[in-house]
Amino acid sequence: MALFLVSTPIGNLKDVTERAKETLAQVSGVVAEDTRRTGLLLRHLNLEKPLVRYDEHVHARVAPALLDRLAAGEDLALVTDAGTPGLSDPGGRLVPLAVERAIAVVPIPGPSALLTALAGSGLPWDRFTFLGFLPRRPGRFCRELESAGKDRTVVFYESPHRVVAALEMALSVYGDVPASVARELTKIHEEFIRGRLSEVAAVLKAREKILGEITVVVSPQLGEKS
Repeated sequence: MALFLVSTPIGNLKDVTERAKETLAQVSGVVAEDTRRTGLLLRHLNLEKPLVRYDEHVHARVAPALLDRLAAGEDLALVTDAGTPGLSDPGGRLVPLAVERAIAVVPIPGPSALLTALAGSGLPWDRFTFLGFLPRRPGRFCRELESAGKDRTVVFYESPHRVVAALEMALSVYGDVPASVARELTKIHEEFIRGRLSEVAAVLKAREKILGEITVVVSPQLGEKS
């Protein structure tokens, strides 16, 4: 019995690893945040597997049944919509429950928007803080940024319709430090927008529409003045 944490492509389906394919082929079922998106991946891999929806809305109802299946000897794969399960993903709630019941948890590493955005940002990332999706309220948003500190790179995920406001709030907290916005990573329209926070915000603000999944990377101040 094992719960396999299978990392899936963040955009380009060719990024799925051989080990991920083998694991998905051997398990008896796949636990997915969005069964429709995971279904597309399985069809791409020519696999047919029973899918179980698992997100915040069904956690209390579904988790006990999944744990019972694992304890009975089944192997299950946990996947997120894109990237590594448990990272800004409701699947993270299932893992500690499995550990508590002495169920083997086996990570299958692979794509990650966090690391891909950092690698392409051109900013220092030997020390960084990942904040996931920040609160919507401006006051809480800024407090989260402040608590992350100003001595290391900060990374967070953002939605297209909020990214300009997020950059402007980051500017108010950190000053006009270097930043990078990674959009549509690994897809056809992949884009990195680099510059000072004010410059990156201005580029996006000038657009009629902003599309795609977005990762924001903000440099540590390292002597920068607000």
